[in-house]
Amino acid sequence: MILASDICLTYDGKKDIIHNGKFHIKQGDFVFITGSSGSGKSTLLKSFYGGLKPKSGTLLVNKQNILKASNGKLRELRKTIGIIFQDYKLIKEYTVEENIMLPLKLNGYNDKLSLAQAKKLLKHVKLSSKGESYPYELSGGEQQRAAVARALAHNPKLILADEPTGNLDDYSAEVIWSLLRKANEQLGITVIVVTHRIPDNFGLSFRKFDILSGDIYES
Repeated sequence: MILASDICLTYDGKKDIIHNGKFHIKQGDFVFITGSSGSGKSTLLKSFYGGLKPKSGTLLVNKQNILKASNGKLRELRKTIGIIFQDYKLIKEYTVEENIMLPLKLNGYNDKLSLAQAKKLLKHVKLSSKGESYPYELSGGEQQRAAVARALAHNPKLILADEPTGNLDDYSAEVIWSLLRKANEQLGITVIVVTHRIPDNFGLSFRKFDILSGDIYES
């Protein structure tokens, strides 16, 4: 699924945030990426969908070489990825239902199939009554559940989640963890989560990568 060999990541072309990263994430893995603030966790996650290309090294995501990929190839890759952001990034002018339908329509699904899938997912994340609401009418936990539904909508092979529970109360956080566990365990989706803290009693086998001083260690 993801193979990294000696990758270096930087924003200014000078100081490496991640240097000589080497790791292999297999299809069906559940991976936590931890580290202190500013260690490069989100930077690494961003590279997995081509939001930031490595300065050097080889990074293969679903067999696509991120360093050499054209914009067209990156667009195709992103059709296989669902992304969950800490600040949700729901489109405020769209209803919750329309937000969930968006990746489906971008992937070529017609309106009828997109709507049916959106309604199915709204039920799955316990938001059936909120489909016609707008994001600002939802609580933070509800918005994040809608974001998870959107990430799952197009049946991705890979889900990338950046601090998905960082702004949530304990109950809402547990709902999100449950949804991610089910996506991995029942659907076989590879899940990679950036977090400051792995939940207690997670209830699922996982791998853990720590970032320290630009180096990546599996523990």
